[in-house]
Amino acid sequence: MAEAKEITVEEKLKKLYDLQKVMSQIDNLRAVRGELPLEVKDLEDEVAGLETRIANLDNDIKDLNFKINRHKSDIDLAKGQMKKYQDQQNTVRNNREYDNLAKEIEYQGLEIQLSEKRIKEGERDIENKTQELKSTEEYLQGRKQDLDQKREELTSIIADTRAEEEKLMEKAEKLENKIDERLLSAFKRIRKNARNGLSVVTVQRDACGGCFNRIPPQRIADIRTRKRVIVCEYCGRILVDPEINEKKKTAAAE
Repeated sequence: MAEAKEITVEEKLKKLYDLQKVMSQIDNLRAVRGELPLEVKDLEDEVAGLETRIANLDNDIKDLNFKINRHKSDIDLAKGQMKKYQDQQNTVRNNREYDNLAKEIEYQGLEIQLSEKRIKEGERDIENKTQELKSTEEYLQGRKQDLDQKREELTSIIADTRAEEEKLMEKAEKLENKIDERLLSAFKRIRKNARNGLSVVTVQRDACGGCFNRIPPQRIADIRTRKRVIVCEYCGRILVDPEINEKKKTAAAE
């Protein structure tokens, strides 16, 4: 029943401080990756966007070709109608029938002109979209190469630091198991919101080692007694005195 054994506030503070040091080491390892993970994610998003754009352009070109073919069919149909009406003009019995057929021929001629206009517009759009498609595909290839390079860099860095990070994570887990749930929860909450992930800091020159605000003398005296958990009234970080582990080192040496 070792877990039920009561430990002093000083021991709790030591364990929290040890955990902070291990987590800071992990943070430093991850910092080596720098902005690479974000750069990789941004490039992945950009590549996906370009692929969607290419697919849309390809669909637009197919749609334009379909419309052009439909206009060509309309022209063939209109020409057939014109031929039929022209043939009928040769057999009309009066001027009114002739004029009516002439209007139909004129209408079909206008339909042909409109379809020819639509075909030219479509061909122009196809040319523009084809050029845009080609340039987008070329740009995509370049971004894919950049993405592959960034991924390789990131994979290499992760591989170089993985073993050390796993060892530190294991150490951190062991320390977490020795800290009571309430304190550990507070530690994680502060760490999540604190700059540089610092949840536990030492007093440095009578100031908080996290936000550097001055600490009143009485509060410093309380911190040195290590009899209760004290947080900075400005930034909320847990404060410990810089010699928190001195006794442990002396005992280990003996």
